[in-house]
Amino acid sequence: MAQKAAEVEEIKKLIKECRVLGMASLQKVRAAQLQEMKKKLKSDASLHVIKNTLMQRAVTEFKDKPDLEKLAPLLEGSNIFLFTNLNPFKLSLLLEKGRVKTTAKAGDVAATDVIVPAGNTGMPPGPIISQLNSVGLPTRIEGGSVWVNKNTLVARKGDIIDARLASVLSKLGIKPVDVGLTLKIAYEDGLIITEEQLHLDIEGFRKSLIEAKFNAINLSLNTGYPTPENIRLLLQAAHQKAFNLALNASIPTKETVPDMLRKAHAEALSLNAKLPKVEETAQA
Repeated sequence: MAQKAAEVEEIKKLIKECRVLGMASLQKVRAAQLQEMKKKLKSDASLHVIKNTLMQRAVTEFKDKPDLEKLAPLLEGSNIFLFTNLNPFKLSLLLEKGRVKTTAKAGDVAATDVIVPAGNTGMPPGPIISQLNSVGLPTRIEGGSVWVNKNTLVARKGDIIDARLASVLSKLGIKPVDVGLTLKIAYEDGLIITEEQLHLDIEGFRKSLIEAKFNAINLSLNTGYPTPENIRLLLQAAHQKAFNLALNASIPTKETVPDMLRKAHAEALSLNAKLPKVEETAQA
């Protein structure tokens, strides 16, 4: 009991020292990968594997932060806890960037559509042929090696990979599993943020910003509202309108004179081409 009490006090100390408490699942995360993640995040967060029962006691007993006890019923499964002063969304992005591709084991989930490319497997004929065929890969023997005839989809994103497919993919050097930590919950100053809320579609957000920028520029151009971003375009449009107006009104300026002369020359040629017809009509 004394040891558990001391561990709870240590957890409470970590909670006190950091602004944000995060919880990520340890499911499917292997020991070597976890150690690598700890090294990468060393300067940003402190990672600790803590029993849920001890964490529940700590968040319930710690009274210096509002609504911290609301985390207690959410502590389920195998977890690792992250103590940090980073913004929770930045922490979530760091964990997302830290995910790595790895070989599959039976029961793993395909992170993306798994396609075995056509080409030389580099393996000699033998039992490997039946193993490849058993997962739907068309093969042939060429130059003393087994070849895959065509690009073949063997699993779709979200599919469970069985032992047979996992073995074949491993032999082919294909890594279909995305491994890493995903922030399930983050607590900051009384606010509990869920995994769905923590997920940021950065690419989608970037595209929406670009679209909003173009829409704003178009609106400002259409309304003639000058800004540092559109002033060059507004001046170009104004110059073009002024030029067209002067040209259509036959007002000579340094810019319009060449076009006016070309226009007059074209009209003269057109008129000259009609003169023989006029003369023929007159003589008739």
